[in-house]
Amino acid sequence: MEDRTRPAERSRILTVNGGSSSLKFALFDRERPTSRTATGRIERIGSAGARLVAVGEDGERRDEPVEARDQGAAAEVLIDWLSRGVGLAAVAAVGHRVVHGGGRYSRPEPVTDAMLAELHWLGPYDPEHLPGEVALIEAFGRLDPAPPQIACFDTAFHHDLPRVARIIPIPRRFEALGVRRYGFHGLSYTYLMEELERLDGPDAARGRVLLAHLGAGASLAGVRGGRPIETTMGFTPTSGLVMATRSGDLDPGLVRFLSRTEGLSVDEFHAMVNGQSGLLGVSETSSDLRDLLARQAEDVRAAEAVELFCHRVKTGLGAMAAAVGGIDFLIFAGGIGENSPEARRRICDGLEFLGVTLDDDRNAVGDGRISTDSSDVTVRVVRTDEEVVIARAAARLLDDRAA
Repeated sequence: MEDRTRPAERSRILTVNGGSSSLKFALFDRERPTSRTATGRIERIGSAGARLVAVGEDGERRDEPVEARDQGAAAEVLIDWLSRGVGLAAVAAVGHRVVHGGGRYSRPEPVTDAMLAELHWLGPYDPEHLPGEVALIEAFGRLDPAPPQIACFDTAFHHDLPRVARIIPIPRRFEALGVRRYGFHGLSYTYLMEELERLDGPDAARGRVLLAHLGAGASLAGVRGGRPIETTMGFTPTSGLVMATRSGDLDPGLVRFLSRTEGLSVDEFHAMVNGQSGLLGVSETSSDLRDLLARQAEDVRAAEAVELFCHRVKTGLGAMAAAVGGIDFLIFAGGIGENSPEARRRICDGLEFLGVTLDDDRNAVGDGRISTDSSDVTVRVVRTDEEVVIARAAARLLDDRAA
């Protein structure tokens, strides 16, 4: 007898968003790729405290310890959860967030053997993310039968940056190795631009738009005429703004200085600027802005970390405004951008000369428009949704294949 507790065959799209130590996933209705039917995450991958936290289509919540030594093992946990829930036969496609697509990939594409080979080659570009993301793709590729897989690249949004914004000013010969500024958070920025058009119309999306994705990873992007003009992250996601544990932009002379004075190797320096710096390094206590805001009154280190973060975002917005020729819209997103009224206030304080005026009451609520009615710049808080962007892309590619 047919099992009617499970969805119809090939009726779901699975989105997979792998981080350095976490994996977020969601199921979407293939016919309505903005409609989530289940969601979850695997936390603390690589540690003894790894956990699966998920809510299935039947509403059942699971929160339990799992064995997940790496992203490949986490994929096996997810596959087991799918098998016990909707069933693997329900999955029409798996859409993956891939942080780095190098210079080749400018749009979502089906995963092929050639793409996997290229992603393996690109691994050194982003060793914190790419190897784990490839492991996730390969784990689903071993299923029999394997569902189609779609790669959605964070760098694709910035693929056509003006050439002057792509150049890294070191000897030109290194450009042949792919050394250029790529930009990241592209799936988030894609969603924010789609939401801006939905909320304020096509003319708004063709205006001068500054996007601020502020979370554990943080970056800014400037868009004009619907096209990206500038962004803060460059060759890797380590560059740009101060972040939770990443340093952002540094004087390259520090590499030699710390090598000579502290004996730091290249790998040790890399580990420091990615995992021990930013808010954590300055505060010496926490990488979470919420913790630092709570401690800033009695801990000068926390206060300085908060001040530095807001200062760097503010100066970055000023530079971004210069690159796009002014501001019509400023959009905050990401964990900090969406949830910290104080951070938004401190970032925007002093930007009145650019036409930015916040409404304190609206900012405190933090949803929708947070600027005053008289502000020359419309400032919005938009809850970004990278998974929806992935699900939509996968649905489009499935439809194209069926046509």
